[in-house]
Amino acid sequence: MIESAVLWLLKTLAVPTVGLTSVFIISFVAATLLPLGSEPAVFAVIKSNGALFWPVILVATLGNTLGGVVDYWMGYGAKQAFARERDSKWFIWLQRYGAKTMLLAWMPGIGDPICTLGGWLKLPFWPSVMYMAIGKFVRYILVVWLLMHVPDGFWREVASWLA
Repeated sequence: MIESAVLWLLKTLAVPTVGLTSVFIISFVAATLLPLGSEPAVFAVIKSNGALFWPVILVATLGNTLGGVVDYWMGYGAKQAFARERDSKWFIWLQRYGAKTMLLAWMPGIGDPICTLGGWLKLPFWPSVMYMAIGKFVRYILVVWLLMHVPDGFWREVASWLA
């Protein structure tokens, strides 16, 4: 369902399904609380055109970081709605380590909520954004590097399973 929604969005915006614009949009949407991963799109564009390695990594990092900023501001605005959760272990942990916890923004499942909680706790905005960007940048580099070392025959086999 999420995939069809993203494809609908790209079609509505008249954005090609492969390219830097689509990588940005997919990375941005993936950083919100929606269950979508941007790594397949990032890898696919890099795999199809290796010369775009750094532009794709940087665009994906920017899109994903801006999505994290949206999460941060959602948390900032939602503070009053969930004031009773203030004593949970997540809040105590985030208060203890501050903006540096945004380095974990790259982690599947907990990264986006951490950004939201960072905003809720009013962690310093620019240091939070910087740490988010560093964590997301390193994630993209590592994931793409690992995937590029998988033999092409494996990807052909996966494609044949999906066809």
